[in-house]
Amino acid sequence: MDMLIGGKHISSEDLEEVINPYNGEVIDTIPIAHRQIADMAIEAANDAKSALTEMSAFKISNKLFNVVDKLRKKRQEFAELLTLEVGKPINESLVEVDRSIETLKLAAEEAKRIYGESVPLDAGLNGKGFFAFTQRMPLGVVVAIAPFNYPLNLTIHKIAPAIACKNTVIVKPPSEAPLTVMKFCELLNEEFPDGVVNVVTGYGSEVGDYLVTSADVDKVSFTGSVPTGLMISQKAGMKKVTLELGGNDPMIVLKDADVDKAIKGVINGAFLNAGQVCMGVKRIIIDESIADEFAQKLVVATEKLVMGNPQDSKTTLGTLISKKAAIQVEQAVNDAVEKGAKILTGGNREDAFYEATVIDNVSPDMDLVQNETFGPIAPIIRVKNLDEAIEIANDTEYGLQAGVFTNDYYAAMRCANEIEAGTVFVNKQSTFRTDNMPFGGFKNSGIGKEGVKYAFDEMTKTKLIGLNLR
Repeated sequence: MDMLIGGKHISSEDLEEVINPYNGEVIDTIPIAHRQIADMAIEAANDAKSALTEMSAFKISNKLFNVVDKLRKKRQEFAELLTLEVGKPINESLVEVDRSIETLKLAAEEAKRIYGESVPLDAGLNGKGFFAFTQRMPLGVVVAIAPFNYPLNLTIHKIAPAIACKNTVIVKPPSEAPLTVMKFCELLNEEFPDGVVNVVTGYGSEVGDYLVTSADVDKVSFTGSVPTGLMISQKAGMKKVTLELGGNDPMIVLKDADVDKAIKGVINGAFLNAGQVCMGVKRIIIDESIADEFAQKLVVATEKLVMGNPQDSKTTLGTLISKKAAIQVEQAVNDAVEKGAKILTGGNREDAFYEATVIDNVSPDMDLVQNETFGPIAPIIRVKNLDEAIEIANDTEYGLQAGVFTNDYYAAMRCANEIEAGTVFVNKQSTFRTDNMPFGGFKNSGIGKEGVKYAFDEMTKTKLIGLNLR
């Protein structure tokens, strides 16, 4: 599949294979762009700014709704391509496409609601006789860099609000899973002027770095690892950045919790997309008085998952993105076992597959839970009381989302107030997101917010216009 720059399909002499992680087969090839092609994309995006700015909010909204209709008609086709390149079960891919449709709809709706406000200058010294108001203006050119785990929806969370705010975009798809993103950008290009959406594929160390540092780019929206996010923040200069980085999300289960509801939360939270979710349940922090019962029930529920061909609708656990990724998970689990943790079920790897694994007797200082383990792992950390649970929950460089299961609303509010995370859910696992909610973490989990309406704040700049009426 070729790149899209200024409405034209561009290839390169250098190509990279896109591999199906389930069977190792080549799905397609993509060009490896170099700096001169990145320059072409930057020029095309800047050239298209005036055409997009001249379009009314009404027209932009309608065109985004047209893309909604096109994506809905191709729902199955997009889901099948997602499954091929990511390795997630087809039912999960269908959900991602459905969420992508909803995200697009939200952006189309919000395109009509980019409001300014009146500012009472007479509240300040010498302000009497002035009338002032604000306008929210487009930034210009937005670079969108999304990860492999939810490539379609996370890309749309960046580029749909950007275009709705009259910014042009340059998309850098994930190298491991670029095809669904590239296919979607073709739909956008059918509706908008050439150059409004551009796609550049290649190595982040060359093309990504060049886009981030370019003086002709006005914003970078990135979802990915902490080291890359820190590099972007250091190199981006004065341009705006939104960084959605890693998570090491805790799920606290207190002694009065509904254990069955909490078990369901772990199954949905730790094993979704084979655990490759930034807001996935990465640490189960549980009161020791109910830990044995909880562990036994969790093992039973985990062993009901069906690992197999992601294209089979009966499959509930697919592959990781690559064999290399599965080996990294395997090494993290083996290290924890060597340090005293105990595998209750799972713990085996075959190529890019890693079994859904419940591991008990995990201590908070083990690498398995100190770092973000991106795989289908449910680590159990036993604690004596609420104070210890909150302390361990906060003992991480991350602060994305968190969940607490309890029927004690005093304890629930303590967790809500004291856990250092961008979102805290009560009686729901951290692995929950609606596409209209503000999404973004504290600490090394990033800066800025996504969630369409909230992304609009990140995609615009505020201008004050004042009239002297004296």
